[in-house]
Parts: sequence; structure tokens; C-alpha cells
Amino acid sequence: MGFRKLPTENEGGRCTISQLAHDFQSMLDRWHSAPEVWDNALDALISEQKAHALRNRPFINFRAQPYFSPSSADACKRELYEKLRGAKKEVQPRPPHQGRWTRLGTAIGDVIQRDLLFIERHYERTFGEAPPFTVERTPDGLPMWEDFAQKLHVIDHEGHRFALYGKPDGILRYKDGRRVGLEIKSKQTTAAKTSPHSMSEPEGKHVAQCVGYTEMYGSEAEPLDDYIIVYVNAAKSSWNLTKEEYEAKPDLRVFHETITDRDRIGLRGELADIVSRSKDGRPPKLDLEKWTFNNFKTACALSLSTDEYAELERQVSMVRRSRMPEWKKKSYIGAFEQITSIREREAA
Repeated sequence: MGFRKLPTENEGGRCTISQLAHDFQSMLDRWHSAPEVWDNALDALISEQKAHALRNRPFINFRAQPYFSPSSADACKRELYEKLRGAKKEVQPRPPHQGRWTRLGTAIGDVIQRDLLFIERHYERTFGEAPPFTVERTPDGLPMWEDFAQKLHVIDHEGHRFALYGKPDGILRYKDGRRVGLEIKSKQTTAAKTSPHSMSEPEGKHVAQCVGYTEMYGSEAEPLDDYIIVYVNAAKSSWNLTKEEYEAKPDLRVFHETITDRDRIGLRGELADIVSRSKDGRPPKLDLEKWTFNNFKTACALSLSTDEYAELERQVSMVRRSRMPEWKKKSYIGAFEQITSIREREAA
């Protein structure tokens, strides 16, 4: 979607980490460097609260209006269009490593959330000072994340009504009283993926997701304009690392983004446009770059007009001759080949 890339704090022409991001990373690094704290009562409470939430899910009426999730804020517009038009979601087998990859990513988020609850209870006793972040609570006293904080947020914009539905990774309180959103992402390919060289800023799609959550959980009385995006890399270079080696390929990166009303208005406008198009039958263009994680591939491929298909064919032809990196060329070419295969299979 057409969101601006939010700037990282800049000093002398070089990106620098904000104090807020620095404090969060330092807190985790300090906690993970100390001997692990065991608290059976707290672990039991965490499990009991989660079990209660799973057994007592609130009823949410998804049919009252079209809805989107913050995680799809930067998805292909054609995919979202087909979803609103009632297309069938893809249900296809996938390679086993992808299933494990997804599960590990979820588990990493669970680990960080558990750490935050342990930090809240044991950090001051361990280090002699209060932690810079604490966990915001729901009116029922539960951590403000996941099933405890799930919400359907209805929006009226440009004559259209739609909603955002989601479960945030967390909403925290900084030591100065600010509310701070938390988004946890995993990386699992190589240890270099989270190096300063490879990752100088958060990914745009993750920033867009944070914009959605600030729309859902912020208000004039309780703004939520600050968000930290935490990347945890499950791929490690070695058990033993020198200080220099770790600095070159850290497994934890934290970025601070400030979300503005301009960003939230941009989100509303983008989603309202998709709602409008779905009502009028005006499909947006298909984005080949976002094909891999498109959950409505068949519907998108079959709904392409002859002109749209020819336009994609020309686009891929230009990509083949471009100086684009080979891995990116392959993604475009592979996407178009899969679209062609789906259309030919349907025509046979």
C-alpha cells in the first residue's frame, strides 16, 4: 500500500537508534545475559490466563461490515479486493519446512512476551532498578496482547464502513508514561539477515502493520503513536562469538517508529478505496512482487482480464532484461508462470 516510509532518527547523515529502542534492547540483552529466573507460580498464571481466554472467546460479528487485519495492511490490493468479493481462500499443501518456519516464528513471539512478564516481576530485584518498560493491562488486569486484547475496530471513512480486526503483540508503558506498541518479527534464514549492513531499518510492510494497530488501540485520550519493531533472528553464527562478531551479526534488532495522524488517514483511505472497488467491481492491479504470500492466488489469476494478463506478461518481459537482482527476477517470473499455469488448468 502507499504508505510513506517512516524515518529513523538521523544524526550527521547516519541512522542512529532512538533512546526508546535502545532502552528496550538493553533491557532484553541484560535480562538474557543473567541467569534464568524460575517462577512456577507466574508460569502457572500465564498458562491459566491463556487457557481461560481460549475457552471464553468473545463473539465478534465479522459479517456486519467488510474487515481487514493490520497484518494485511501492505498486502496486494487485488488480493484484498478478491477477499471482499467473497473469493475462496487458498488451502494448499506446503513444504514441511515452511510449516515449521511459521510455528517457530509464533513461538519466538511467545518467548518475548513471557520474558516481559518475568521482567516486570523480577527485573528490579535482579538488577536493583525498575525496568524501563512494563506491560499495559486490560480492564480485567490481563496483559494487553494476543487473545486478551483482540478487537474489531469499526471505521467510517469517505462514505464507507469497514473494520480492522487483530491481536497486537503487545502494548507497553515506557518509564516516562508513554504507551508504546510492540511488534515482534522473526528471521530464520541466516545470521547475517539482522546485521547492520543487511537491516538498516524495519521493513515497510511491518511499519504499515503498526499503523493499523495504532488506529485500533490509540485514542485522543490515550494516544499510541510510538511503536517498537523487534526482530529476533533464530539463525546463529556460532555458540561462541567475540564481541566484534556479535556486533557484526546481532540476533536482536529493535527499531522505533513514530506513527502520525497522516499515516492513519492514509491507511483509512487505502482501505476505503478497496471497499469502494469491491462494491463497484473495479479490480485494482495485481502486484507480482507480493504474489508469494497472496492467499487468493486462484481467484486473482482467474479474474485477470485479457488486457491485465498481457500487461503482466510485458512487465515480466521487462524484468527479464532489467538489472534487477536474480533472486527478485525469479520471484516475478515464478509468479507469472504460476498465474499462467492456473489459467491454463482452468481452461483445459
